[in-house]
Amino acid sequence: MFTPKFDANGLIVCVTQEAATGEILMLAYMNELALEKTLETGVVHYWSRSRNALWRKGDTSGQVQKLVDLRVDCDQDAVLVRVEAGGDGKACHTGRKSCFYRAVSPEGRLSEV
Repeated sequence: MFTPKFDANGLIVCVTQEAATGEILMLAYMNELALEKTLETGVVHYWSRSRNALWRKGDTSGQVQKLVDLRVDCDQDAVLVRVEAGGDGKACHTGRKSCFYRAVSPEGRLSEV
């Protein structure tokens, strides 16, 4: 049975991956309502910690993420959503496709990839 384990704040980590390419787009959080809405509607919802509000990805940006499938890790304390990225396909609030656009060198320097 699917029994997700939410943390003390009622959240679960959610990794978002583009289903077609396997590219990791972003990391966010879901609460129970966001998870329910995602499964119910087929459109990915998150919990915005900064706004303290439910967030349906794409409402303001047009970058709606359609759920392809949802997977859970072995401990059921993290989920992976595989999505079809809508709009221009840019998931990051910086205007990039992925939030993971920087690499860290062994010396700790950042560079864009």
